[in-house]
Amino acid sequence: MKNVLVFPCGSEIGLEIHNALKYSKDFRLFGGSSVNDHGKFVYKNYIPNIPFIDDENLCDFLNEIIEKYDIDLIYPSHDDVVLKFSEIKDKLKTHVVVSNDKTCDICRSKSKTYNFFKNYNFVPKIYEISKESFDNDEMEKNVEAITYGEFPIFLKPDIGQGAKGVAIANNVDDLKHHFKENSSLIAVEYLPNEEYTIDCFSSKGKLLYCEKRERIRIKDGISVNSITVKTEDKIKEIAKIINSKLVFDGAWFFQLKKDKNDDYKLLEIAPRIAGTMALHRNTGVNFPLLTLYSHLGFDLSIISNKNKLTIDRALTNRFGYEIDYQRVYLDFDDTVFIKGKVNTYLMMFLYQCVNENKEIILITKHEKDINKTLKDLKIDLNLFNEIISLTKKEEKYKYIDKNVSSIFIDDSFSERLSISNKFNIPVFDLDAIESLINWRM
Repeated sequence: MKNVLVFPCGSEIGLEIHNALKYSKDFRLFGGSSVNDHGKFVYKNYIPNIPFIDDENLCDFLNEIIEKYDIDLIYPSHDDVVLKFSEIKDKLKTHVVVSNDKTCDICRSKSKTYNFFKNYNFVPKIYEISKESFDNDEMEKNVEAITYGEFPIFLKPDIGQGAKGVAIANNVDDLKHHFKENSSLIAVEYLPNEEYTIDCFSSKGKLLYCEKRERIRIKDGISVNSITVKTEDKIKEIAKIINSKLVFDGAWFFQLKKDKNDDYKLLEIAPRIAGTMALHRNTGVNFPLLTLYSHLGFDLSIISNKNKLTIDRALTNRFGYEIDYQRVYLDFDDTVFIKGKVNTYLMMFLYQCVNENKEIILITKHEKDINKTLKDLKIDLNLFNEIISLTKKEEKYKYIDKNVSSIFIDDSFSERLSISNKFNIPVFDLDAIESLINWRM
Protein backbone atom coordinates (compact mmCIF):
# COMPACT_ATOMS: atom_id res chain seq x y z
CA MET A 1 0.00 0.00 0.00
CA LYS A 2 1.40 3.38 -1.08
CA ASN A 3 0.97 6.53 1.00
CA VAL A 4 -0.37 9.46 -1.05
CA LEU A 5 -0.41 13.08 0.13
CA VAL A 6 -3.12 15.15 -1.59
CA PHE A 7 -2.50 18.89 -1.42
CA PRO A 8 -4.57 21.02 -1.02
CA CYS A 9 -7.03 18.34 -0.01
CA GLY A 10 -10.05 20.62 0.50
CA SER A 11 -10.23 21.87 -3.09
CA GLU A 12 -12.90 20.47 -5.42
CA ILE A 13 -10.07 18.55 -7.09
CA GLY A 14 -8.79 17.22 -3.76
CA LEU A 15 -12.26 16.07 -2.79
CA GLU A 16 -12.72 14.26 -6.11
CA ILE A 17 -9.34 12.55 -5.66
CA HIS A 18 -10.55 11.39 -2.25
CA ASN A 19 -13.82 10.06 -3.67
CA ALA A 20 -11.91 8.23 -6.38
CA LEU A 21 -9.27 6.64 -4.13
CA LYS A 22 -10.90 6.12 -0.74
CA TYR A 23 -11.83 2.50 -1.48
CA SER A 24 -8.58 1.56 -3.22
CA LYS A 25 -6.66 -1.25 -1.54
CA ASP A 26 -3.40 0.04 -3.04
CA PHE A 27 -3.29 3.56 -1.59
CA ARG A 28 -3.55 5.19 1.82
CA LEU A 29 -4.61 8.83 1.62
CA PHE A 30 -3.22 11.78 3.55
CA GLY A 31 -4.83 15.18 3.14
CA GLY A 32 -2.77 18.33 3.50
CA SER A 33 -3.85 21.95 3.58
CA SER A 34 -2.55 25.44 4.21
CA VAL A 35 -5.91 26.72 5.44
CA ASN A 36 -8.72 25.44 7.62
CA ASP A 37 -10.73 23.82 4.83
CA HIS A 38 -13.29 21.08 4.21
CA GLY A 39 -10.58 18.48 3.81
CA LYS A 40 -10.32 17.84 7.55
CA PHE A 41 -13.91 16.56 7.52
CA VAL A 42 -13.12 14.14 4.69
CA TYR A 43 -9.56 12.88 5.11
CA LYS A 44 -8.95 10.56 8.04
CA ASN A 45 -5.23 11.40 7.93
CA TYR A 46 -5.23 15.20 7.88
CA ILE A 47 -2.10 17.37 7.95
CA PRO A 48 -2.81 21.08 8.61
CA ASN A 49 -0.67 24.21 8.32
CA ILE A 50 1.34 23.28 5.24
CA PRO A 51 3.07 26.48 4.05
CA PHE A 52 1.63 28.32 1.06
CA ILE A 53 3.36 27.61 -2.22
CA ASP A 54 5.23 30.94 -2.23
CA ASP A 55 6.71 30.26 1.23
CA GLU A 56 10.46 29.69 1.18
CA ASN A 57 10.06 26.94 3.78
CA LEU A 58 7.67 24.86 1.66
CA CYS A 59 10.18 22.24 0.47
CA ASP A 60 11.71 21.72 3.91
CA PHE A 61 8.28 21.37 5.49
CA LEU A 62 7.12 18.90 2.86
CA ASN A 63 10.26 16.82 3.15
CA GLU A 64 9.70 16.54 6.90
CA ILE A 65 6.15 15.33 6.24
CA ILE A 66 7.41 12.90 3.60
CA GLU A 67 9.82 11.32 6.08
CA LYS A 68 7.44 11.39 9.05
CA TYR A 69 4.52 9.73 7.23
CA ASP A 70 6.54 7.74 4.69
CA ILE A 71 4.82 9.49 1.79
CA ASP A 72 5.34 7.68 -1.53
CA LEU A 73 3.58 10.16 -3.81
CA ILE A 74 2.38 13.76 -3.61
CA TYR A 75 -0.74 14.54 -5.63
CA PRO A 76 -1.17 18.32 -6.26
CA SER A 77 -4.81 19.37 -6.53
CA HIS A 78 -4.91 23.01 -7.60
CA ASP A 79 -3.71 24.71 -10.79
CA ASP A 80 -1.12 26.91 -9.06
CA VAL A 81 0.08 24.00 -6.93
CA VAL A 82 0.41 21.76 -9.99
CA LEU A 83 2.68 24.33 -11.65
CA LYS A 84 4.70 24.98 -8.48
CA PHE A 85 5.23 21.29 -7.77
CA SER A 86 6.29 20.63 -11.36
CA GLU A 87 9.03 23.21 -10.75
CA ILE A 88 10.21 21.94 -7.34
CA LYS A 89 9.69 18.21 -7.78
CA ASP A 90 13.43 17.51 -7.88
CA LYS A 91 13.80 19.11 -4.43
CA LEU A 92 11.24 16.81 -2.82
CA LYS A 93 12.12 13.41 -1.40
CA THR A 94 9.28 11.58 -3.07
CA HIS A 95 7.53 11.28 -6.42
CA VAL A 96 5.26 14.14 -7.47
CA VAL A 97 2.20 13.28 -9.57
CA VAL A 98 2.49 15.95 -12.27
CA SER A 99 3.21 16.19 -15.96
CA ASN A 100 6.48 17.84 -17.00
CA ASP A 101 7.17 21.44 -16.07
CA LYS A 102 6.96 22.77 -19.65
CA THR A 103 3.48 21.32 -20.10
CA CYS A 104 2.32 22.68 -16.73
CA ASP A 105 3.76 26.13 -17.50
CA ILE A 106 2.10 26.41 -20.91
CA CYS A 107 -1.26 25.18 -19.63
CA ARG A 108 -1.30 27.60 -16.69
CA SER A 109 -1.26 30.62 -19.02
CA LYS A 110 -3.96 31.08 -21.63
CA SER A 111 -1.78 33.39 -23.70
CA LYS A 112 1.04 30.82 -23.70
CA THR A 113 -1.46 28.09 -24.60
CA TYR A 114 -2.91 30.07 -27.50
CA ASN A 115 0.53 31.06 -28.74
CA PHE A 116 1.79 27.48 -28.53
CA PHE A 117 -1.10 26.26 -30.71
CA LYS A 118 -1.42 29.42 -32.83
CA ASN A 119 -1.07 27.53 -36.12
CA TYR A 120 -4.20 25.48 -35.46
CA ASN A 121 -7.69 26.61 -36.36
CA PHE A 122 -9.15 25.60 -32.99
CA VAL A 123 -7.42 28.55 -31.31
CA PRO A 124 -9.80 31.51 -30.87
CA LYS A 125 -9.08 34.89 -32.38
CA ILE A 126 -6.96 36.99 -30.03
CA TYR A 127 -6.98 40.78 -30.00
CA GLU A 128 -3.62 42.36 -29.16
CA ILE A 129 -4.92 44.71 -26.51
CA SER A 130 -3.34 45.59 -23.16
CA LYS A 131 -3.74 48.23 -20.50
CA GLU A 132 -1.17 50.33 -22.34
CA SER A 133 -3.46 50.41 -25.38
CA PHE A 134 -5.40 53.19 -23.66
CA ASP A 135 -2.49 55.39 -22.54
CA ASN A 136 -3.42 58.19 -24.96
CA ASP A 137 -6.19 59.13 -27.37
CA GLU A 138 -4.21 58.17 -30.46
CA MET A 139 -3.52 54.67 -29.17
CA GLU A 140 -7.13 54.32 -28.06
CA LYS A 141 -8.26 54.96 -31.64
CA ASN A 142 -6.12 52.05 -32.76
CA VAL A 143 -8.06 49.70 -30.48
CA GLU A 144 -11.07 50.01 -32.76
CA ALA A 145 -8.91 48.94 -35.69
CA ILE A 146 -7.33 46.10 -33.73
CA THR A 147 -10.75 44.67 -32.89
CA TYR A 148 -12.09 45.21 -36.42
CA GLY A 149 -15.18 46.49 -34.66
CA GLU A 150 -16.02 42.90 -33.74
CA PHE A 151 -18.01 43.30 -30.56
CA PRO A 152 -18.83 41.81 -28.15
CA ILE A 153 -15.34 40.70 -27.10
CA PHE A 154 -14.69 38.26 -24.29
CA LEU A 155 -12.16 39.16 -21.59
CA LYS A 156 -10.53 36.75 -19.15
CA PRO A 157 -7.47 36.68 -16.90
CA ASP A 158 -4.40 35.16 -18.50
CA ILE A 159 -3.89 33.02 -15.41
CA GLY A 160 -7.03 31.90 -13.64
CA GLN A 161 -9.73 29.29 -13.40
CA GLY A 162 -13.40 28.91 -12.61
CA ALA A 163 -14.59 31.86 -14.74
CA LYS A 164 -13.27 34.27 -12.11
CA GLY A 165 -12.64 37.78 -13.41
CA VAL A 166 -14.20 37.25 -16.83
CA ALA A 167 -16.15 40.00 -18.56
CA ILE A 168 -17.79 40.90 -21.85
CA ALA A 169 -16.92 44.16 -23.59
CA ASN A 170 -19.55 45.58 -25.93
CA ASN A 171 -17.48 48.57 -27.07
CA VAL A 172 -14.11 50.32 -26.70
CA ASP A 173 -15.19 52.10 -23.52
CA ASP A 174 -15.93 48.71 -21.93
CA LEU A 175 -12.50 47.47 -22.95
CA LYS A 176 -10.84 50.52 -21.43
CA HIS A 177 -12.76 50.12 -18.17
CA HIS A 178 -12.02 46.41 -17.74
CA PHE A 179 -8.32 46.65 -18.63
CA LYS A 180 -7.88 49.44 -16.08
CA GLU A 181 -9.58 47.23 -13.51
CA ASN A 182 -7.44 44.20 -14.36
CA SER A 183 -4.31 44.56 -16.49
CA SER A 184 -3.85 40.77 -16.74
CA LEU A 185 -6.84 40.32 -19.04
CA ILE A 186 -6.59 38.91 -22.52
CA ALA A 187 -9.14 39.73 -25.22
CA VAL A 188 -10.50 36.94 -27.39
CA GLU A 189 -13.39 36.42 -29.74
CA TYR A 190 -16.78 35.99 -28.11
CA LEU A 191 -18.01 32.40 -28.31
CA PRO A 192 -21.78 32.37 -27.91
CA ASN A 193 -22.63 28.67 -28.12
CA GLU A 194 -22.39 25.49 -26.07
CA GLU A 195 -19.44 24.77 -23.80
CA TYR A 196 -17.87 21.33 -23.41
CA THR A 197 -15.17 19.70 -21.32
CA ILE A 198 -13.15 16.88 -22.83
CA ASP A 199 -11.81 14.53 -20.16
CA CYS A 200 -8.60 12.81 -21.28
CA PHE A 201 -6.07 10.32 -20.01
CA SER A 202 -2.58 9.81 -21.38
CA SER A 203 0.16 7.40 -20.34
CA LYS A 204 3.60 6.83 -21.84
CA GLY A 205 2.80 9.29 -24.59
CA LYS A 206 -0.39 7.55 -25.70
CA LEU A 207 -3.85 9.11 -25.52
CA LEU A 208 -5.88 6.29 -23.98
CA TYR A 209 -9.15 8.10 -23.27
CA CYS A 210 -10.94 11.12 -24.67
CA GLU A 211 -14.62 11.72 -23.98
CA LYS A 212 -16.81 14.78 -23.98
CA ARG A 213 -19.26 16.11 -21.43
CA GLU A 214 -21.54 19.10 -21.75
CA ARG A 215 -21.49 21.75 -19.03
CA ILE A 216 -25.21 22.31 -18.52
CA ARG A 217 -25.20 24.41 -15.35
CA ILE A 218 -22.25 26.31 -13.93
CA LYS A 219 -21.96 27.84 -10.46
CA ASP A 220 -18.96 29.96 -9.46
CA GLY A 221 -17.12 28.62 -12.47
CA ILE A 222 -17.67 24.98 -11.46
CA SER A 223 -19.75 22.65 -13.59
CA VAL A 224 -22.48 21.50 -11.22
CA ASN A 225 -24.62 19.79 -13.85
CA SER A 226 -22.98 17.90 -16.65
CA ILE A 227 -23.96 15.12 -19.01
CA THR A 228 -22.09 12.61 -21.16
CA VAL A 229 -22.45 13.28 -24.87
CA LYS A 230 -21.07 11.71 -28.04
CA THR A 231 -17.51 12.72 -28.83
CA GLU A 232 -17.12 13.67 -32.48
CA ASP A 233 -14.07 12.78 -34.53
CA LYS A 234 -13.12 16.46 -34.86
CA ILE A 235 -12.83 16.71 -31.06
CA LYS A 236 -10.73 13.56 -30.92
CA GLU A 237 -8.43 15.09 -33.53
CA ILE A 238 -7.98 18.19 -31.38
CA ALA A 239 -7.17 15.94 -28.40
CA LYS A 240 -4.60 14.01 -30.45
CA ILE A 241 -2.92 17.25 -31.57
CA ILE A 242 -2.73 18.57 -27.99
CA ASN A 243 -1.42 15.22 -26.74
CA SER A 244 1.24 15.14 -29.48
CA LYS A 245 2.54 18.64 -28.69
CA LEU A 246 2.48 18.52 -24.88
CA VAL A 247 3.60 15.77 -22.52
CA PHE A 248 0.90 14.50 -20.17
CA ASP A 249 1.28 11.75 -17.60
CA GLY A 250 -2.17 10.90 -16.31
CA ALA A 251 -5.48 12.73 -16.37
CA TRP A 252 -5.93 16.06 -18.12
CA PHE A 253 -8.73 17.96 -19.77
CA PHE A 254 -9.47 20.77 -22.15
CA GLN A 255 -12.50 22.95 -22.72
CA LEU A 256 -14.11 23.93 -25.98
CA LYS A 257 -16.84 26.35 -26.93
CA LYS A 258 -18.55 26.77 -30.27
CA ASP A 259 -18.19 30.03 -32.17
CA LYS A 260 -20.86 31.77 -34.26
CA ASN A 261 -20.07 29.40 -37.14
CA ASP A 262 -20.53 26.36 -34.92
CA ASP A 263 -16.80 25.55 -34.96
CA TYR A 264 -15.00 24.40 -31.82
CA LYS A 265 -12.57 26.85 -30.24
CA LEU A 266 -10.21 26.18 -27.36
CA LEU A 267 -10.81 27.81 -23.99
CA GLU A 268 -8.09 26.22 -21.88
CA ILE A 269 -6.08 23.07 -21.14
CA ALA A 270 -5.34 21.76 -17.66
CA PRO A 271 -2.88 18.94 -16.79
CA ARG A 272 -4.83 17.81 -13.76
CA ILE A 273 -8.00 16.23 -12.43
CA ALA A 274 -11.27 18.15 -12.83
CA GLY A 275 -13.82 17.88 -10.03
CA THR A 276 -16.58 16.91 -12.46
CA MET A 277 -14.48 14.05 -13.80
CA ALA A 278 -16.63 12.19 -11.29
CA LEU A 279 -19.10 11.90 -14.18
CA HIS A 280 -16.83 9.75 -16.36
CA ARG A 281 -15.43 8.07 -13.23
CA ASN A 282 -18.88 6.64 -12.68
CA THR A 283 -18.88 5.19 -16.18
CA GLY A 284 -15.80 3.22 -15.14
CA VAL A 285 -12.84 5.57 -15.74
CA ASN A 286 -11.20 6.37 -12.40
CA PHE A 287 -8.84 9.16 -13.46
CA PRO A 288 -6.95 9.64 -10.14
CA LEU A 289 -6.43 5.89 -9.75
CA LEU A 290 -5.26 5.50 -13.34
CA THR A 291 -2.95 8.50 -12.92
CA LEU A 292 -1.26 6.98 -9.88
CA TYR A 293 -0.84 3.65 -11.68
CA SER A 294 0.66 5.48 -14.66
CA HIS A 295 3.19 7.24 -12.43
CA LEU A 296 4.08 3.89 -10.90
CA GLY A 297 4.89 2.56 -14.36
CA PHE A 298 1.97 0.20 -14.97
CA ASP A 299 0.76 -0.65 -18.45
CA LEU A 300 -2.88 0.39 -18.54
CA SER A 301 -6.06 -0.20 -20.46
CA ILE A 302 -9.46 1.41 -19.98
CA ILE A 303 -13.04 0.18 -20.09
CA SER A 304 -16.06 2.45 -19.91
CA ASN A 305 -19.81 1.95 -19.79
CA LYS A 306 -21.45 3.75 -22.69
CA ASN A 307 -24.78 4.47 -21.02
CA LYS A 308 -25.80 8.12 -20.86
CA LEU A 309 -25.08 9.62 -17.45
CA THR A 310 -25.85 12.93 -15.76
CA ILE A 311 -24.13 14.39 -12.71
CA ASP A 312 -25.66 17.11 -10.54
CA ARG A 313 -23.66 18.61 -7.72
CA ALA A 314 -24.66 20.66 -4.69
CA LEU A 315 -23.21 21.64 -1.33
CA THR A 316 -22.77 18.62 0.94
CA ASN A 317 -22.94 18.68 4.73
CA ARG A 318 -20.11 17.22 6.78
CA PHE A 319 -19.98 17.51 10.57
CA GLY A 320 -17.46 17.24 13.36
CA TYR A 321 -19.48 16.29 16.41
CA GLU A 322 -17.59 16.52 19.71
CA ILE A 323 -19.43 13.67 21.33
CA ASP A 324 -18.27 10.51 23.07
CA TYR A 325 -20.46 7.44 23.41
CA GLN A 326 -20.08 3.69 23.63
CA ARG A 327 -23.69 2.63 23.23
CA VAL A 328 -26.55 3.50 20.86
CA TYR A 329 -30.15 3.00 21.91
CA LEU A 330 -32.58 3.23 19.02
CA ASP A 331 -36.20 2.74 18.07
CA PHE A 332 -37.44 0.49 15.27
CA ASP A 333 -40.80 1.64 13.86
CA ASP A 334 -40.45 4.87 11.85
CA THR A 335 -36.74 4.82 12.67
CA VAL A 336 -35.00 1.69 11.40
CA PHE A 337 -38.09 0.87 9.34
CA ILE A 338 -39.80 3.89 7.80
CA LYS A 339 -42.37 4.43 5.05
CA GLY A 340 -42.44 0.69 4.33
CA LYS A 341 -38.67 0.44 3.77
CA VAL A 342 -35.42 -0.07 5.63
CA ASN A 343 -33.76 3.26 6.49
CA THR A 344 -30.53 2.71 4.55
CA TYR A 345 -28.94 5.93 5.79
CA LEU A 346 -29.43 4.87 9.41
CA MET A 347 -28.12 1.41 8.55
CA MET A 348 -24.92 3.04 7.29
CA PHE A 349 -24.52 4.68 10.69
CA LEU A 350 -25.19 1.39 12.49
CA TYR A 351 -22.46 -0.39 10.54
CA GLN A 352 -20.18 2.50 11.36
CA CYS A 353 -20.90 1.69 15.00
CA VAL A 354 -19.98 -1.93 14.32
CA ASN A 355 -16.66 -0.81 12.86
CA GLU A 356 -16.02 1.36 15.92
CA ASN A 357 -17.02 -1.39 18.39
CA LYS A 358 -19.96 0.55 19.78
CA GLU A 359 -22.91 -1.34 21.24
CA ILE A 360 -26.29 -1.14 19.52
CA ILE A 361 -29.42 -1.71 21.60
CA LEU A 362 -32.73 -1.93 19.75
CA ILE A 363 -35.52 -0.86 22.07
CA THR A 364 -38.91 -1.15 20.40
CA LYS A 365 -42.66 -1.26 20.89
CA HIS A 366 -43.14 -3.10 17.61
CA GLU A 367 -46.54 -4.85 17.67
CA LYS A 368 -45.43 -7.93 15.73
CA ASP A 369 -42.63 -10.41 16.42
CA ILE A 370 -39.60 -8.13 16.06
CA ASN A 371 -37.25 -11.04 15.35
CA LYS A 372 -39.42 -12.22 12.45
CA THR A 373 -39.78 -8.68 11.11
CA LEU A 374 -36.01 -8.20 11.14
CA LYS A 375 -35.50 -11.52 9.34
CA ASP A 376 -38.13 -10.58 6.74
CA LEU A 377 -36.27 -7.31 6.14
CA LYS A 378 -32.97 -9.24 5.89
CA ILE A 379 -31.53 -7.36 8.87
CA ASP A 380 -29.16 -9.64 10.75
CA LEU A 381 -30.21 -10.03 14.38
CA ASN A 382 -26.53 -10.07 15.32
CA LEU A 383 -26.26 -6.43 14.32
CA PHE A 384 -27.76 -5.64 17.72
CA ASN A 385 -26.07 -6.39 21.02
CA GLU A 386 -29.53 -6.61 22.55
CA ILE A 387 -33.14 -6.37 21.38
CA ILE A 388 -35.61 -5.10 23.99
CA SER A 389 -39.29 -5.54 23.16
CA LEU A 390 -41.77 -3.39 25.13
CA THR A 391 -45.52 -3.01 25.31
CA LYS A 392 -47.12 0.25 24.26
CA LYS A 393 -47.49 1.37 27.86
CA GLU A 394 -43.95 0.61 29.02
CA GLU A 395 -41.45 3.46 29.38
CA LYS A 396 -38.19 3.23 27.44
CA TYR A 397 -36.21 5.22 29.99
CA LYS A 398 -36.43 2.33 32.45
CA TYR A 399 -34.17 0.28 30.17
CA ILE A 400 -31.42 2.88 29.72
CA ASP A 401 -28.22 2.21 31.64
CA LYS A 402 -27.07 5.57 32.99
CA ASN A 403 -23.62 4.18 33.77
CA VAL A 404 -22.69 3.75 30.08
CA SER A 405 -22.04 6.78 27.85
CA SER A 406 -24.87 6.58 25.36
CA ILE A 407 -26.97 8.32 22.73
CA PHE A 408 -30.63 7.77 21.94
CA ILE A 409 -32.25 7.75 18.47
CA ASP A 410 -36.03 7.86 18.08
CA ASP A 411 -38.48 9.60 15.75
CA SER A 412 -40.77 10.35 18.71
CA PHE A 413 -40.25 13.76 20.32
CA SER A 414 -41.91 12.66 23.55
CA GLU A 415 -39.54 9.69 23.84
CA ARG A 416 -36.51 11.89 23.16
CA LEU A 417 -37.73 14.49 25.65
CA SER A 418 -38.22 11.84 28.34
CA ILE A 419 -34.75 10.37 27.86
CA SER A 420 -33.09 13.79 27.66
CA ASN A 421 -34.74 15.00 30.87
CA LYS A 422 -33.96 11.88 32.86
CA PHE A 423 -30.40 11.13 31.70
CA ASN A 424 -29.14 14.31 30.05
CA ILE A 425 -27.67 12.32 27.15
CA PRO A 426 -27.68 13.36 23.47
CA VAL A 427 -30.88 12.43 21.65
CA PHE A 428 -31.41 12.43 17.89
CA ASP A 429 -34.25 12.50 15.41
CA LEU A 430 -33.70 10.96 11.98
CA ASP A 431 -32.83 14.24 10.29
CA ALA A 432 -29.79 14.60 12.57
CA ILE A 433 -28.23 11.21 11.84
CA GLU A 434 -26.08 12.88 9.18
CA SER A 435 -24.12 14.65 11.93
CA LEU A 436 -23.06 11.27 13.34
CA ILE A 437 -21.63 9.89 10.11
CA ASN A 438 -17.85 9.83 9.95
CA TRP A 439 -16.88 10.27 6.30
CA ARG A 440 -13.15 10.33 6.94
CA MET A 441 -11.29 7.59 5.11
